[in-house]
Amino acid sequence: QTGTLSSLLTLSETLAKQDPAVTSAVQKTVDTIRNLTSANAAPSAAAGASGSSSAQDRWQWNRSKYRVDGRSLSDIVDALVKEVASIENAQRNKSQQYAVVKGQVTTALRKKTGNLSMRSLADVVSASDFASTNGSEYLETILVAVPKNIVKEWETSYERLTQMVVPRSSTKLAQDDEFVLYSVTLFRRVKDEFAQKAREKKFVVRDFTYDEEAIEKQKRELEALVVEEKDMWADLLRLSRINFSELFQVLVHLKVVRAYVESVLRYGLPAAYFGAVIKPEPKQLDKLLSTLATFLVPEHERKRNKKHGAGKGDDDDAAALGEYATLMEGEYHEFVVFEIEQVDAKDE
Repeated sequence: QTGTLSSLLTLSETLAKQDPAVTSAVQKTVDTIRNLTSANAAPSAAAGASGSSSAQDRWQWNRSKYRVDGRSLSDIVDALVKEVASIENAQRNKSQQYAVVKGQVTTALRKKTGNLSMRSLADVVSASDFASTNGSEYLETILVAVPKNIVKEWETSYERLTQMVVPRSSTKLAQDDEFVLYSVTLFRRVKDEFAQKAREKKFVVRDFTYDEEAIEKQKRELEALVVEEKDMWADLLRLSRINFSELFQVLVHLKVVRAYVESVLRYGLPAAYFGAVIKPEPKQLDKLLSTLATFLVPEHERKRNKKHGAGKGDDDDAAALGEYATLMEGEYHEFVVFEIEQVDAKDE
């Protein structure tokens, strides 16, 4: 049902707002797919036969989803807009769930990176490194990260940092590009004083207590998180591909309704219009529009429009917008035309 002139004008304004909104939703889904796959591959190819190219090449109105018989144009547009909102909500929820788990994995893995002065030592040391003081009431083995350029100073001074440091107890456990990790044995009562004196000499006393059960628990939790993150990545990628296809289908339906509404407003009823999807070669848009004008518009109308300057916009604006300037709002053509952005493997 076409509706009244007033309703068509209102619908035209609504479509002018919804068109870029749905286009943005499509692009966000494209960005999600590219981020998940870490490549600029074509989401349309990843989505299979329901991608953007096939949606245009073999397009038909989906009557099973968007019934047109007995429905007003505004009702049809409302149905399209509601579907977009539903898809975006599902996409957003799944993306947020994945982001939470990915953040947890990133945080856990970050603890396993960095130099020996800051990284987790759970996978660096073992129970045998603490065996000499295990179960002792008075003695404790602590870990110290020493910058490589002052290792000699550590070896000659650690016994004298405080009293009650066990002589010759310093043992090298590991090293990286910046630090060497040592263990040293001392009496518990001087631990805090030793840590303070060590900091003054730029030795880094690590706050670490070896707990084999806790370490194993952390490993299991990280392994479970990694598995969950991979599963959620696959789920989000699968959903994004489906949503890309669905959103693009909605966008094309919306473009068709918009073209119909603008045609009725321009040419009136009965609605005997010809519609087509045309994919121009790169940099050939102006030539295509000129060809369409020649093919679709009677010569006397073209001469009249040319005489009155129809279709002419501001040269500076056109230069700023590039080859698609003629498709921007306010540009006039002798026919109704709208852009459907093509997503392909050449997109960067």
